[in-house]
Amino acid sequence: MTNELVEGTGITLDLSEAELERHREQITAFIRDVVADAGADGAVIGLSGGIDSTLTSHLAVEALGADAVHGLVMPSEVNTEGNMSDAERVAELLEIEYDVIDINPIVDAFVDAYPEGAEDQMALGNVRVRTRAVLNYFVANAESGIVLGTGNRSEALTGYFTKYGDQAVDCNPIGNLYKCQVRQLASHIGVPADLVTKAPSAEMWEGQTDEEEMGLTYDTLDAILALHVDGPFSKTATVETLGVPESAIDRVLELYSKSEHKRQMPPAPPEL
Repeated sequence: MTNELVEGTGITLDLSEAELERHREQITAFIRDVVADAGADGAVIGLSGGIDSTLTSHLAVEALGADAVHGLVMPSEVNTEGNMSDAERVAELLEIEYDVIDINPIVDAFVDAYPEGAEDQMALGNVRVRTRAVLNYFVANAESGIVLGTGNRSEALTGYFTKYGDQAVDCNPIGNLYKCQVRQLASHIGVPADLVTKAPSAEMWEGQTDEEEMGLTYDTLDAILALHVDGPFSKTATVETLGVPESAIDRVLELYSKSEHKRQMPPAPPEL
């Protein structure tokens, strides 16, 4: 579907089998290099049951071996039983060590310290994400490991992540892949089909889904990013090529511009 959206533009989002295999080899080599350069013994990864963490964990095991990968499943009151079950299923399928850590008591401690924050759905959701980041590093530090991120290119360009939360990591192995390409690579390496196609959700609050919150499907988002944000197409050309309303382009540009600060180091005044 995505490839049809950009057909005839010279830009393709669908990767050939050979290209997928090259990405597989590049990513596994990258993971090995990051671990070796850090002098680490292995890697820690948060498992959500979603396709990004599932793909990353599969590639991490290919790169390092199952004994060197430690998964953390960190449910809260807003996480669905299905996603948490999928997270454990991935760990068991890969035969990696994993722990299930209920983050509710930790989040409750933050709410007890500042009750007013619980009234803001986004603020409370971000606390859950940042709590998981702290636990990832707690385990990684204790085990002389690095923290593997699970962010993809689509999320990075739209700021669809929590600052100092799910992007508080040592590296993002799949960070160069658009969401649709994450699915393609996952299918290529043999991830179960139901995990490849499941609806993505950050589960920051109950009932949340990525596409509903962004107001766009990932296929449309990826095509706009590839043509207009990463690519050379004007807004008018992108609208005509994809057959989407101008408002869709504006929405992506809004997400991109408002999240610029997330893609930069914290600013400091210029040198005198």
